[in-house]
Parts: sequence; structure tokens; C-alpha cells
Amino acid sequence: MAQMIFVNLPVKDLETAKAFWTELGFSFNPEFTDENAACLVISDTIFAMLLTEPFFKNFTKKEVADASTTTETIIALSADSRARVDELVDKALAAGGSPANDPQEMGDAMYSRSFQDPDHHIWEVVWMDLEAMRAAQG
Repeated sequence: MAQMIFVNLPVKDLETAKAFWTELGFSFNPEFTDENAACLVISDTIFAMLLTEPFFKNFTKKEVADASTTTETIIALSADSRARVDELVDKALAAGGSPANDPQEMGDAMYSRSFQDPDHHIWEVVWMDLEAMRAAQG
């Protein structure tokens, strides 16, 4: 079995979070989705568990970060082209997300843009041309 990753994120309103990610073209695994959680499918091995804040608090003794004022994580997603970076971020902004940081470019080798979801989690979408990066490093 391939190793998987499940990123757990607290959300204020589960239905709003689900609607946002659905607008971006993502789906949810119904086996791990109920009134407290939704399993956002990013790929065959990468998932984000969107957990209502009260449910999320069951998994930690620490305070839950207020992502509108504190950055607890930046989640980076790869994209297969510069155009896909722009497409996904533009969809996120149109679906109710907000800008996070300025676009970043590293010549012809890397391009990224980022957005905040409705719960202010920062998502960075990155395209990399690994061959160009290797050539630039010499």
C-alpha cells in the first residue's frame, strides 16, 4: 500500500468549506465524511480532513490557531503547468478564497501563487520545471 498523508484542518463551517473545495473541482470521500468531518481528496494518496473546530479540538491539548491572525501551516500543492497554477488560484479566489502572498517566479523553472481558503488556511500552488532547475544549478 502506498503511503498516504492526511492533513487535518479545523474549519468554522463544514458546509462552507465543502462548497469552496467543490467549486475548485475537488471531491470528498464519503466513507470519511459526516457532520463533523469531510475527507477532501487531493490525489490518490493525499487528503485533507476538514474537521469542525469542536471535533478538531478532540485531537489536541493545545489551543487551535486562529488562521485569520496566525499562520499555522502553508500547504503546497504541485501543478503540472503555469496555466494550472493560475486556473486553480483564480477558481479559489472566485469561490470565496482570498489572496495570500504575491506570485513568485524563479526564472523559467518555478512559478507559484497562493490563496487562503474560507478558514484562512494558506494554500500555495506550485509549478516546477525540474530539468530547468537542475540546469540552472549547473
